[in-house]
Amino acid sequence: MTTRAKLTVYSALATALAALCLTPLLTTKGWLTHAFLVVAAVAAVGAGLRRTPFYRWTVPAGQLLALFVLLLIGFASSAAVFGGLVPGPESVRLLGRVLGQGLHDVRDYAIPAPPSAGLRLILVGAVGLIAVVVDAVAVTYRRSALAGLPLLALYSVGNGLAGDQGNWLWFAAAAAGYLVLLFAEGQDRISRWGRIFRGADRGEGGGGVGALGQNGRQIGVLALALALLLPAFLPRWGDGLLHAGSGTSAGGRGPGAVSSLDPLITLTGAIPRPRNIELFSYRSDNPDADSIYLRTGSLDAFDGTSWKRGSVATVPFTGTFPAPEGLGSVDLAAGQLKTDVRIGPQLDDAWLPMPYPAVGATLRDNSAWQLDPVTSSLLPAREKAIKGLSYSVTALDVRPTATSLRTAPPAPDRIRDQYLTVPRDLPPMVRDTALRITARAKTGYDKAVALRDWFTGPDFTYDATTRTDSGSDAMKDFLERRRGFCVHFASTMAVMARILGVPARVALGFTPGNTKGNNVYSVTDAMYHAWPELYFEGYGWLRFEPTPTRGVQPDYSDPVSAPATRPTSQPTVQPQASAPVQLPSAHPDCDAKLRRTGDCGDRPESAGGAAEESWLLSGKVLTGLVTAALLLALLLTPMVWRTLLRRRRLGAGGRRRPGGPGPVRLTDAQVLAAWDELIDSAWDLGIPPDDSRTPRATARRIAETAELDETATAAAGRVALATERVLYARSAEVDEPLAADVRTARNGLRAHAGRRGRVRAVLLPASSAQLRWRISEALLTARLAVGGVVSRAVGTVTGPVRRLAARRRDRPRKGGGAES
Repeated sequence: MTTRAKLTVYSALATALAALCLTPLLTTKGWLTHAFLVVAAVAAVGAGLRRTPFYRWTVPAGQLLALFVLLLIGFASSAAVFGGLVPGPESVRLLGRVLGQGLHDVRDYAIPAPPSAGLRLILVGAVGLIAVVVDAVAVTYRRSALAGLPLLALYSVGNGLAGDQGNWLWFAAAAAGYLVLLFAEGQDRISRWGRIFRGADRGEGGGGVGALGQNGRQIGVLALALALLLPAFLPRWGDGLLHAGSGTSAGGRGPGAVSSLDPLITLTGAIPRPRNIELFSYRSDNPDADSIYLRTGSLDAFDGTSWKRGSVATVPFTGTFPAPEGLGSVDLAAGQLKTDVRIGPQLDDAWLPMPYPAVGATLRDNSAWQLDPVTSSLLPAREKAIKGLSYSVTALDVRPTATSLRTAPPAPDRIRDQYLTVPRDLPPMVRDTALRITARAKTGYDKAVALRDWFTGPDFTYDATTRTDSGSDAMKDFLERRRGFCVHFASTMAVMARILGVPARVALGFTPGNTKGNNVYSVTDAMYHAWPELYFEGYGWLRFEPTPTRGVQPDYSDPVSAPATRPTSQPTVQPQASAPVQLPSAHPDCDAKLRRTGDCGDRPESAGGAAEESWLLSGKVLTGLVTAALLLALLLTPMVWRTLLRRRRLGAGGRRRPGGPGPVRLTDAQVLAAWDELIDSAWDLGIPPDDSRTPRATARRIAETAELDETATAAAGRVALATERVLYARSAEVDEPLAADVRTARNGLRAHAGRRGRVRAVLLPASSAQLRWRISEALLTARLAVGGVVSRAVGTVTGPVRRLAARRRDRPRKGGGAES
């Protein structure tokens, strides 16, 4: 391996090892695979561009372009053209939206954050940019020592954001990668001083270059060991650069700031891989406590990429909530539900789970929470404000009927203006499908029920292993494949309801808990859920359940429901037989309610892992990458074959090869190899060979056609004379290093060809036609050989039969001759 190839590999390795410090930033690690693929691709593009005659600055430019294309393929493939394999103009706009969402997530989410598409784009893109910079500095411009600066920046940012979740192993890995990079360049620099002798030392200073290299490696390892071990024995003078700040959290939030861990991102990160651990428990004397949804918040703005809060304004919480939006003074048979909640140690950063609509809450410290007055959600004002919290919530028990919802008056303009907005670039399929499904529905309530029935019918399948985003493209994919989990069902139904004129938003929280006895219910991470809330004037925001095999249908969603004394715990729409219902586990805690909602089945860990982040590992993208790699390999085959052939003819790496320089006499094969290389070099640069001429006449023709200078003409002439001695003299003795003459003549040819000719000679050398001829000859030889083998095999099998038949034909003739 050449020094430049080693530096390319080691620079990519150093970047990949430094990127490990970013692993604590997200709750999953699958994005690292994508980052490593990007680093490898950037290194490969750089290695290829450095073999071209372009300027050095074009190498990092080409790498940046390749990085941009990879990000388009990875995060905007749904907008690509030609079957999703080639990014198009819409892909750039979609990538911009994903990046914008990622920047929003960086501002709002605590660490470790769930793996949203925006955050993964930022991390993968940042690692790719560092890979470009490190490769350019260390390999293209041969300044490996300066490559430590971008590596240090990557480590400092990652470790600084990780805070207490950082690990000394990340520093060891990053430092080891940097040292390997320095050793590779140092070995190359030392080798230029001369031959390295590794024999016994002579005298006191006989260590020589070999000892210097060995001492350098020892010093590097010793420095790394001291950097890791010395801080353990030194006193601490504060948190320093990587853990700066006083009185603030690791996430950079000061006292009183809102720690907004978006429940949608938490939900999409937890659903594919539930661990079935208890997050909290609640106690309620209500006979239908196992049908209560505990809502953490709602998202009312949809921009085509994701759902989010329409307003981020919050006010200090005083213990009470504003009047529920849209709730009238009509008789709703509404009582009150009192719920006591105890948060477990596994839930340390979240919005407060509560029944809806809440009217009051008793908390240990109201100042630790901020109220969103629009959605009646409580957001933590301090980090880990919810951890170990016990509190009580009082909520209204609203029980409308189907008849009352059908006759509900239209929503006021204020509600319609805010909750009927849909993106302009919404796929037409969403609107067309909503109108088709609800063609026979007359009222807003009937349209909502029609949508609910369609989603919970046999056409849809609950599948937690699908893509986790909730944008317009994911919505279109969901409607085409008819597979998804609660986020897809809730988001799509809410958008369709808005299209049909019914105000809607997406609520998030937890499905009803599992009974533990004595009116206590347990809520696990497998119960994360999303559902649409639809607005009906006089009754406010009401829950609908479109996700099949999940949750509990509210009593008012039955189109023929009558006034109920209490909500029923049985779903009005039974799960369809075609939907994949998870089997309950054999654990005794899996009760009847759990079997009904399907929340107690253990989902395979491998399935969740596969659904974590589809990015470059999806089948469509992998097919595109493999196809592109094969096409690229096919296009580069002439260049690679020609380069290897030249190296074999002229020699490389200090080893003697045909035509290579050396102090000993050249063989006939070496001289002829040098002549062949001169002919092919002229061919590549626009002068085709002429086999009718002698070597001396051919050299004169090349020199005149290319207008070579005296030095190049003389070099070509020496190669031609040496070739004639080999071909025509009785004994040829050639001592000249013909490889240097071939290179001199080739440089003269390159100067005459111009930039376009030189590029064509490198990428598409004309002499590579010989490769096609050789392949054709090899195929013909193989075909003849296979034909011969087949003929012999057929002859071996049919020979005895033919001989037997011939003897039978000859036997009557011999008998007839004897009788005569």
